[in-house]
Amino acid sequence: MLQLSLARLRQGHRTLAYPASAPALPDRFRGLPAIDSSKCPDGCRECVEACPTEAIAFDQGRLRLDLGRCLFCADCTHACPEGAIRYTGDYRLAARTREGLILDGQTLQLARALDERSRQMFGRSLKLRQVSAGGCNACEADLNVLGTVVFDLGRFGIQFVASPRHADGVVITGPVTENMRLALLETYAAVPAPKIVIAVGACAISGGPYRGNPEVHDGCGSFLPVDLYVPGCPPHPLTILDGLLRLLGRLEEGGAERRSAAPDS
Repeated sequence: MLQLSLARLRQGHRTLAYPASAPALPDRFRGLPAIDSSKCPDGCRECVEACPTEAIAFDQGRLRLDLGRCLFCADCTHACPEGAIRYTGDYRLAARTREGLILDGQTLQLARALDERSRQMFGRSLKLRQVSAGGCNACEADLNVLGTVVFDLGRFGIQFVASPRHADGVVITGPVTENMRLALLETYAAVPAPKIVIAVGACAISGGPYRGNPEVHDGCGSFLPVDLYVPGCPPHPLTILDGLLRLLGRLEEGGAERRSAAPDS
């Protein structure tokens, strides 16, 4: 027992200080893509053709990138000869609407808070039921790690529960395979109203790499009302946590509700 106590003292405080201070992420972390259409005036489509999920388009002389389809694989950055697309270290990616995930090189709308009545109900205690609707377990693993001592999701009053009847909403991962469609709908129906829906990962948002396959439904948005989209493949735990806190109105950063998605000057 003494040795255990000494080891714990040596470890110190392991929980991240976030959101009180900005988190430290590794240099190789791939966050918010930055787009500079001025670097492709001739309409080069190398990045468009390289993207495995058709997340990139060249429209009226401007690049557009759909974060909901993006796998953050960096194939586009390797293919682009001019460096028109690059990944930044910004982990804040979650949005309230599907359209809010479209990058045009100008701005990205951060996730807005729920209405006042919903914040009063869920702001201090939010119980979520997670449904893996055909996921590969990558997004599921990053959701699971939020419960560890490093992130300590419970300190924000947010917890995952075993039964949908004890939940305030569902967190969906995976492209929603046909075999999981009914189970997902029944889980959603079992959650007492009012309830929220959170789509985590490219698969749950758009089908990800399985998009267009007849065995999947290209995400959950076609048959469930989604309140929060968290893009990524998989999204970093901080990306998920940031989206949840913004949804609950727990992050009030002056002037940070919109920020530039253009390259640094």
